[in-house]
Formats: sequence, C-alpha cells, structure tokens
Amino acid sequence: MNILVLGGGGREHALAWAIKQNPKCGRLIVAPGNAGIAQLADCAALDVLDGAAVVAFCEANAVDFVVIGPEAPLAAGVADALAAAGILAFGPSAAAARLEASKAFTKEICDACGAPTAAYARFTEAGPARDHIRRTGAPIVVKADGLAAGKGVIVAMTEAQALEGIDEIFGGAFGAAGAEVVIEEFMTGEEASFFVLCDGETVLPIGSAQDHKRAFDGDTGPNTGGMGAYSPAPVLTDAIAEAALAQIVRPTIAEMARRGTPFKGVLYAGLMIEKGAARLVEYNVRFGDPECQVLMMRLGAQVLDLLLACAEGRLAGMQVTWAEDHALSVVMATNGYPGDHARGSQIRGLEELPETSLEMVFHAGTAARDGGIIASGGRVLNVTARGASLAEARERAYGLVDRIDWPGGFCRRDIGWRAL
Repeated sequence: MNILVLGGGGREHALAWAIKQNPKCGRLIVAPGNAGIAQLADCAALDVLDGAAVVAFCEANAVDFVVIGPEAPLAAGVADALAAAGILAFGPSAAAARLEASKAFTKEICDACGAPTAAYARFTEAGPARDHIRRTGAPIVVKADGLAAGKGVIVAMTEAQALEGIDEIFGGAFGAAGAEVVIEEFMTGEEASFFVLCDGETVLPIGSAQDHKRAFDGDTGPNTGGMGAYSPAPVLTDAIAEAALAQIVRPTIAEMARRGTPFKGVLYAGLMIEKGAARLVEYNVRFGDPECQVLMMRLGAQVLDLLLACAEGRLAGMQVTWAEDHALSVVMATNGYPGDHARGSQIRGLEELPETSLEMVFHAGTAARDGGIIASGGRVLNVTARGASLAEARERAYGLVDRIDWPGGFCRRDIGWRAL
C-alpha cells in the first residue's frame, strides 16, 4: 500500500523507519520530511496544515493510508478533510484534538469524568490572573491554553516568575495560543509518559517513556521540546498503569464519545506519579517527540499493523508484542537552543554510523547541502539505541554520539539518570 506520513521531525523519521519495515508498506512518502527521511522515503513539498491540499496530493499519488505526525495538522482538521474524502487516516478529528489544542478543554473533560488532575483556574485577562497568583503563591504552573510547540508552559518556582509568565503569555509571546491562560497547582512527584491507541471505543496501551525537558544536565536550564527519552519508564509500574487506565484514560475516552466526538488515534497521557498514584498533567493527541523514537525502536514493523487497526476500528482484536529490552534516545541540538541559535552548521560522520534495529540516528532539523548534512533547526538529531538493560542502551547511544563530528551542537550527558 502507498503510505503518506505528514511531518518532518525526529518523530516522523522514527515512524517512517518502523513503517518501512512492514511488508505491507509499498511506496512511502513523507511531507515535508528531512535529510534523514529522504534516505528511506520520498519527500514531498506539501502544506500539511491545508486539508484540501493533502487530499489532492493523496488522490494524485494513489495514497491508501495517511499517518499524521504533528499536532498542528490535527488541530487544523486535516484528519476530518481526509475522512470526508474517504481516505483512511491515523489521527483524531479536530474536535477530539482539543484534548491537546486547549488545556482548558482538557480540564473540563477531567472535571466531567472525574479524572484526577491538578487544581486549576482559567483566565482571559492578565489582571485577574495576577491576582490569583498573588493569592495562591508559588510554586505554581502557568500555561498558555493553546498549541505553543511545547513551549507555552512556565513552571514558576517563585511568584515573580509566575507574574512574568503571565506578562509573557498575554503579551503575545505564543500568539493566539496565549489568548487564554490556565494556572495550575504545582504537582510534586515523578513524571512519565503513557501511550495508548484508541479507535473510539477500544483502548490499547502501547508503552511508556520518560522525557527530559530541561536543556542541561541535572534537569537545569530552560524548558525545551525534549532533550532525550527512554522506554520503558520504571516509575510507571503495571499497577499504576492499570489504575491510570481505569481512573484517567478510559473515563476520558468515554466522555469524549458521550459528547459525540470519539477519540481515534494515539493518546499520550503525561502523568505525575507520587506515592504510587498518578494524576494527569496533560494530554497530547500524537506521539511525543523524542518519546516516539524510543517506542518505535522497541515496537518495530508491527507499528503499521497497529496504526491501521486503530484507523479501521479493529483494535479489539490486536495485541502488542514487545521486545523485552530498553531503548534510549539522546537529542543533539544546535548551540544556543532553546534560545537564539544559528542554522547551517555542518554535521560530519553520520554516514559511518550503523543503521540497525539496535542503533539508529533519527533526523529532526536537518537538510542536505553540497553533498553533506547541515543543521536546519533547534533539535537536530535523535541518537537512539536499544539494549538488554537501560545502562547498555545508554552506553550504546552515547557511543554513537561520540562518533558524530558537530562542533555546532550539544547534548545532555545524563539521559536516563532517574532510572539509573
């Protein structure tokens, strides 16, 4: 079958890599793709936010199945446009994607279905938001309501930081995403990512991971889109996962169905775990990045079968077969990220690295130039490896990092530290 993957980051490289291994995959197209993806699939220049353009491209290229990677096309209704045209797609409708596109909406859903989450208040003006912070004190969490590419969250340890966050968001730092602000209780504990597939009714867990949001070692520095991840997350035990399914995920899915907006796709629950109990931090309606990279390394070719079953409403008969091992991914980013950073620095040594089921470098912000690879974004490479233990996976991943010649980039050297 002909398959189109929408997106051009490390998540989409990992998805394309896993899908390509399945014999059901014929022609594989990724739009827009990147320099690494171009080595295994056809890349296409396509506006992934334009549903009509995506439909026209699918019809012109006889595409049988579309996998939507990022959140922005989902919020823009690309899955709806494909469904209306009779083209099979993986990803929720725009109405269901509000679970990520609006933090206030997610809080409403949690209230309606009794899912445990942080206490919150929502504001459309800066004055009342500031008053709430002064009454409540810090630490406290300030969030832009809408999609802000993972950067619209301020974990304020002081009242001054929280007030500054209010000014930043209402001042337009995150555009339309900051029209409303959600202020939340600061939750303590350890955070983990829990991934399930859902076809509107059936919920199928497909794994756990733990991300590293801060830019520098020891979880210091500014928040980023993610500097590394590993899977599985030991803190998310089988018992906690089952409780999260019963108390958070399944009630959410039932409430979405009750409202006439069934959720179909991957639901990624960020959970805060303390004293053996989980509370919801937030939902994402797509695979995390870089969590997807470690999940794809462990799942492999069966990913296509799972995504197809999800899109076709057949999850009730599916099972996930896990490699009983560990995967770890190290993000290499351009110097200066997540602040101002240059583009165009040369990356050498990638062609000499292995590309196997145990070791892969997934490209994110890369481009091809003059026969070489250059950095074209902030997060640039996802150096990923599997091992019988997390320590082995980590050693293998950093062994690959050390073979990459890129003076213009940096990485954290402590990915996996919580588990190790």
